[in-house]
Amino acid sequence: MTDQISLRLPDGKQLQFKRGVTAAEVAASIGPRLARDALAASVDGRPVDLNKPLEADAEFEILTFASDRGKEVFWHSSAHVMAQAVQDLFPGTKIAIGPPIAEGFYYDFDKAEPFAESDLEKIENRMKQIIAADTEFVGRECSLQEARKLFSEKGESYKLEILDRIEAENAPISLYGHDSFIDLCRGPHIPSTGRIKAFKLLSVAGAYWQDAEGNPQLQRIYGVSYPDRKLLKAFLERREEAARRDHRKLGKQLDLFSLQEEAGGGLVFWHPKGALMRNIIENFWREEHLKNGYDLVYSPHIARLGLWERSGHTGFYADSMFPPFEIEGNPYQLKPMNCPFHILMYKSRLHSYRELPLRWAELGTVYRYERSGVLHGLMRVRGFTQDDAHIFCAREEIKDEISRTLNFSIHMLRSFGFEQMKIYLSTRPEKSIGEEADWSEAEASLKQALADSDTEYEIDEGAGAFYGPKIDICVQDAIGREWQCTTIQFDFNLAERFDLTFVGADGNRHRPFLVHRALLGSLELFFGILIEHYAGAFPVWLAPVQATVLPIVDAVNEYCRELHEKLRAAGIRAALDDRSEKINLKIREAETDKIPYMLVVGAREAEAGQVTVRRHGVKQQEVVDVDTLIADIVKEDHTRSC
Repeated sequence: MTDQISLRLPDGKQLQFKRGVTAAEVAASIGPRLARDALAASVDGRPVDLNKPLEADAEFEILTFASDRGKEVFWHSSAHVMAQAVQDLFPGTKIAIGPPIAEGFYYDFDKAEPFAESDLEKIENRMKQIIAADTEFVGRECSLQEARKLFSEKGESYKLEILDRIEAENAPISLYGHDSFIDLCRGPHIPSTGRIKAFKLLSVAGAYWQDAEGNPQLQRIYGVSYPDRKLLKAFLERREEAARRDHRKLGKQLDLFSLQEEAGGGLVFWHPKGALMRNIIENFWREEHLKNGYDLVYSPHIARLGLWERSGHTGFYADSMFPPFEIEGNPYQLKPMNCPFHILMYKSRLHSYRELPLRWAELGTVYRYERSGVLHGLMRVRGFTQDDAHIFCAREEIKDEISRTLNFSIHMLRSFGFEQMKIYLSTRPEKSIGEEADWSEAEASLKQALADSDTEYEIDEGAGAFYGPKIDICVQDAIGREWQCTTIQFDFNLAERFDLTFVGADGNRHRPFLVHRALLGSLELFFGILIEHYAGAFPVWLAPVQATVLPIVDAVNEYCRELHEKLRAAGIRAALDDRSEKINLKIREAETDKIPYMLVVGAREAEAGQVTVRRHGVKQQEVVDVDTLIADIVKEDHTRSC
C-alpha cells in the first residue's frame, strides 16, 4: 500500500497527499483564504469534518458557506449552539431534533412552560457567550449501549426513540459535543462555535413530534446564522421585504381572496377582483394551449374508490387523500389528481398512431388532505385548480414532445414576467416501477430536450417520481426566492395499470408513452406567487382595475362619467371615483389599491378633452389627450407587457 493518496477536486485537478492528511490541511495547501472559509469537506459525495484523516483516493471538495452543503453544516452547528443555550437557561427542557432548513435552522424542545418572546433575547445572549468561547465541535462514534446509557441518564426520551430507529436500521451511531453540550448527531460540524459571526432567533411555533398529530406537541425555535454580519443584515432586509409582499396581507388589502374558517381551513374564496384576475389568467392559458396544439377537456370531481385503487393512488398517495364517502352503497373518492380521468377518456375508444400525439389539458379542481399546521394562504391549500395536461404519444415522438413541452412552459412563465428560472432533472429513485430501458430512454429524452433548448439545469439524483423521471422548473421572484411551478413527468405506471394501447402502422397494439405536465402548478399557488412577485402592483394586462378616473371637483363629474364609459367601451377595466372628497385622498387610496393608471381631471382637462396621468408609484405627471391615453393602455394590455 502506497503512502500517497490522490484527491480529485471539482475542477478536475488531481492533488497528491500523504495518507492520513486532514481535510483542513488540504484546504491550507490550496490557499489561506480557502483554509479560513472552510467549514467541512465532501469525500466521494459524503460530508465530513475538517479534522477527518483521509485514507484513500477520493473525489474531494472543501465546503464553504458559499455552497448549499456548507450552509447546511453551518446552520446545523448553529442549532446545536441554540440547544445548549436553551438547556443552560431552562434546566429540564428535553431536546428533539434540530436540522438545517432552506434558510436557517430550528430546534424542537419539550418544555413545560411555553417560551415567551422575551425568552428569545435571553437565549441569544447565552448563545453569544457560547460563541465567544470558541469551543471546538468534537464528534465520535459510540456503541448503542453507551448512547442509551448517556441519554437515559439525561432523561432525553426523544433521543432514545431516535436510537430505537437507528438500531432497526442497523446504522452507525455518533455523538457530537461542544462545551458542556452533547447530542446524538451524524455531523459533520463547523470547526468551532466561534465561526458563527452573526445570528438571529426569529420565532417560536408549535410542532408535533415527528410531525404526527397525536404525538407530544413541542416548541420549535427558528433561527438563522451567518459567518458575516453583512449577510445577516441582507437576510433581515429580505425578510422585511418578503413580509411587505406577503400575499395573505396583500390579498386582504386589495380584496382579492379570503380563507373562511367557518367553511374550513385551506379552502379559497375568490372575491370579485381576484376572480376577475383568475379569469384573465385562465383565458390566456386556454388561448395559448389551443394555439400550441392542445385540446381542452373537463372531468368530474369524484369517482368510485375502485378507480383510485386501480391507479395506485390508494397505495402510494393515501396520506394526501380525503377519506372516501358512500353514495348508494358504493364508496366514492374526491379526486386528488386529474390523471385517471384523462386515462378513462383515452380508453373510451381505440386510437390509431395517426391520431398521436394527443395533448389534453384541463384546469381541474382537485382536493388533497393537508394537515392544518402546514396550511399557508394560497400556497398550501386543500382544494385547488391544477393546470394539468397529459400527452399520449408513440415512442418515436417522445423526444419532440418533451422539447415542445419544455419550450411552451418557459414561454408561458416568461409571459407572466418570470425571466429567471432554475431547472432540475430528477432521476430514478430507489423505490420505483418500470423497466430500466424505459427509464434510461426517458431520462435521455429529458436531457436531450434540455440540451436542444440550450437550457442550464441541475441533476437531482434519485428525486424522480416512483413512476418516472421529471423536469421541474422553478421561477425566481423579484426578491430572489425560488418557487416550483412547472413539472414535466414521465409515467410508466398508469399506461400499464390501465392497459393503454394504440394501433400502430403495423396493425398491432402498442403501449403509448404518457407524459404528465402541470405548468403553473395550480392557480392558487401561482396567484400567490404573482401577488408576492409584483407586491400587488400588477402589470396592466393582469390588473383587475387598469385605470381609475379621479375628478378634482364635482363640476367635471359629467365629463368624467363620459370618459369612464369611453374607457370601458375600449375594453379597459376602468373605475370612477366621483365622491365629493379631496383629490389627495382619492390619489392616496388609488395608490393603496395599486391601480396602474390614475386619471386626474380638473376644469382645465375637461375643457381641453384631456387628462392628467399618474402611474402607480411614480410622482411625475403627464397631461395627454384621451384618445392617445386609450391607445397606450390598450397597447400595453394587448402586448401583455410585464
